Amino acid sequence: MQKRVAIILSCLILSVAGAWAQETATQSEVDQLKRRVDELEQKQAKTEEKFGALSEVAKHVSIGGVLSGAYQYEWVDGPPDVDDNGRGAISFQPEVSITPTEADEIFFLLGFAAGNGLNGVTPFALAPWAAGLEDDVKDINGRNRDYLLQAWYKHTFSFSEERTLGLVGGIIDSTDYLDDNAYANDEYTQFLNEALVNGPNAFLPSWDIGGAAEWDMGPFGVSGVYMNVGANDDGNNYNFYGLQLTYTLETGLGEGHYRVLVDTTSKAFLDPEGTSEEQRGSLILSFDQAFGDTFGAWIRFGWQTDDALVNYEGVYSGGVNISGNLWGREQDNLGIGYAYLDGAEQTEESLKNSQVIEAYVNFGLNDYLALTFDLQYMQDKYVLGVDDVDGWITGVRMTAEL
Repeated sequence: MQKRVAIILSCLILSVAGAWAQETATQSEVDQLKRRVDELEQKQAKTEEKFGALSEVAKHVSIGGVLSGAYQYEWVDGPPDVDDNGRGAISFQPEVSITPTEADEIFFLLGFAAGNGLNGVTPFALAPWAAGLEDDVKDINGRNRDYLLQAWYKHTFSFSEERTLGLVGGIIDSTDYLDDNAYANDEYTQFLNEALVNGPNAFLPSWDIGGAAEWDMGPFGVSGVYMNVGANDDGNNYNFYGLQLTYTLETGLGEGHYRVLVDTTSKAFLDPEGTSEEQRGSLILSFDQAFGDTFGAWIRFGWQTDDALVNYEGVYSGGVNISGNLWGREQDNLGIGYAYLDGAEQTEESLKNSQVIEAYVNFGLNDYLALTFDLQYMQDKYVLGVDDVDGWITGVRMTAEL
């Protein structure tokens, strides 16, 4: 009997001990699990903090650019030593914009290119594609600087919603502030020919040291540019000064922009005899007007002084833009342009005049890619006539904008 009681008591003691041990183990596992959860929550908080900081930085940094390639073929009628040619080129211009505050911006633009396209071999005086190509991005303006096209800082003073003043300083491009046009200003998505991108006789410098001011007063705007350019074609350093007045007109037809540009330089350009250095000066009128959602028109007239040796005195150009809305694709557009350039006729080898006709159709494939088919007719006439040349240029261009 006593043995049976002892056995029963032993079983009870073992059962209680086992239950207690199991409870203790379960509690230990719970405590361990709680510690693990706390560790994970702390790691998650640190990760969210890091990503939050990165997200905040990303709000102030923008990376973009343009990658464009074109192939052009020209059929030329001229002197016996002039041949038909086909050439391609690629231009890549990545950019970084940093906006630490709403009023401040730091900007960098690089330029890389492979090939010069027809620009290196064409007998025409004007470039068939006005992009920054291989020779353009090396030893820029004689500064022994390659690939860095722009690097500037801008601060904007806001006086009201319609009155702001932006001041820019660094390595700049004057064409970002002067001689702009809604339909004839972008060699990567609009016209390719130099004569229809900017006024060739406006001698607007790019990618050198200077400053710019943009005064926005609602419908009125004033842009001013000063640049010190390392070297011109004569190998001389010079100063450039440009001032543009802009009026924006809003009507029931659409928006229009009307601009007057005056620019000049220091005395650094050789005269036709090559005996003295002269200034250059020009006056450019650039207008564009939308007519509804489908049609637009533009003109660009300009004249420059001829104290220095120059190719052209006057340019008279214009054209139309047709939106893809006409055929149900708003991302497309078609452009037709014409330019007549009055030669300076300063020497026997000088140009008498040049003419350019260009038509292109640009297909927007998606939000980033565009494919352009282009056709140009060019003609150069010289004072003596022996170097006269004319011909057709066909081209295709693919552009990716980020």
